[in-house]
Amino acid sequence: MRHDINQYIQQHQEMIRKVSEDEVLKNKILKVSDLLVHAYKNNKRLYIFGCGGSAADAQHIAAEFINKINFPRQSLPAIALTTDTSILTAVGNDDEFSNIFKRQVEGLVAEQDIVLGISTSGTSESVVRGLKAAKEKKAITFFFTGECVKEIPGVTDYVINVPSKSTPSIQEAHIMIGHMVCTFVERELFHEYD
Repeated sequence: MRHDINQYIQQHQEMIRKVSEDEVLKNKILKVSDLLVHAYKNNKRLYIFGCGGSAADAQHIAAEFINKINFPRQSLPAIALTTDTSILTAVGNDDEFSNIFKRQVEGLVAEQDIVLGISTSGTSESVVRGLKAAKEKKAITFFFTGECVKEIPGVTDYVINVPSKSTPSIQEAHIMIGHMVCTFVERELFHEYD
């Protein structure tokens, strides 16, 4: 067991090292942060979604924007589309599961809103359809995924692809990146540094 713990920690450290050395990825993180600052200054909203562990990540990241990440400040509008069980089950039952985010995006998202889809594999059909619907509404789309997906033409404006194929490592990086983005956004908007 101790060997397994050490191996897991080493895997995590290796993923962090790869992220820290990836200049393209770091530039994308800064770009996402800048676009969110611009969106919030123009009264736009952030919508986030994913399935399974990525659904939990969507809710986690939305909570950081709504509440705070580092210091008390005004709430920033962020909505996780993974939380309304009535909508999710109605669409899943009456239409099809792959449209659970698409239908919400169609009803909620406005032009120039920010829409973040999360999928460790990059192949979650419900997430891809949600992002595609967001592009059709002229929203700005971000995709948090793993190393296998570089972009999806017509669906993604910015892909944050963590350099890993390991689902746990990708999820850990997604939360770390979500925390960084939220930190940068709140610092820029509220000019306070901890």
